[in-house]
Amino acid sequence: MARPALNRDTTVCISLSGRPSNHGIKFHNYLYEKHGLDYLYKAMTTTDIEGAIAGVRALGIRGCSVSMPFKQAVIPLMDDMDHSAAVIGAVNTIVNTDGFLKAYNTDVIAVASLLRSHNVDPSLPFLLRGSGGMAAAVAGAFFDAGFSQGMIIARNEETGRALAERYEYAWAPEVGNLRAPILVNVTPIGMAGGEESEELSYPQEAIAEAQVVFDVVAMPVETPLVRAARAAGKEVIHGGEVIALQAAEQFRLYTGVELTPEEVEETEAQAN
Repeated sequence: MARPALNRDTTVCISLSGRPSNHGIKFHNYLYEKHGLDYLYKAMTTTDIEGAIAGVRALGIRGCSVSMPFKQAVIPLMDDMDHSAAVIGAVNTIVNTDGFLKAYNTDVIAVASLLRSHNVDPSLPFLLRGSGGMAAAVAGAFFDAGFSQGMIIARNEETGRALAERYEYAWAPEVGNLRAPILVNVTPIGMAGGEESEELSYPQEAIAEAQVVFDVVAMPVETPLVRAARAAGKEVIHGGEVIALQAAEQFRLYTGVELTPEEVEETEAQAN
């Protein structure tokens, strides 16, 4: 089913990011074509976030994905906050309904969905390495899912302690000899192009004792941690699953179309 030709009534969705990427453009526009929707998606950046959000409202832009460094800055500009955004104090999705702006965090929704689909037991303790915006989303999803025994590992004591205290989790500056059934990496360790691209975010000894290993890094999907966990026979959740599910949830919020798991997998393959 072909998308209608662009016209004056075409619905526009955008992303606002300090460093725009092509993933959202490929993901959303592929689905608009597949479902024959009169929509267009465009990635943008701005030096005036208040003006940009006013433009979203005034121009009738249906949906707006929000990335760093704007996830907190847009909060005072919203009319309503979904629980997914309120629970962590960060926004990654805005839906505009006749000028009424509602904020969501589809990263939280995606992580919660993955914890359910992988049948991760909320009674198990976890270690979460990282304390940035995405770490807050992951920690918030774990908290909402009933995980009460968590430890935030972050060298930055201020942000690490703050994140841990928000959910009454523990904090530690380094992994060291810490072990847990669930290991979560929300740092750039293992990310392609970085200084630590070939490093493990957790030592082999911790991987060996774990049951579930969750690496949020999506580029590449097969990080050193994921490869080591697979080799050790552990249950693995990878960053490619997160990025696909959060984009699929954005697509649903913008269009009302629920994607099948097969469509999400197919579209993510096209977007990479």
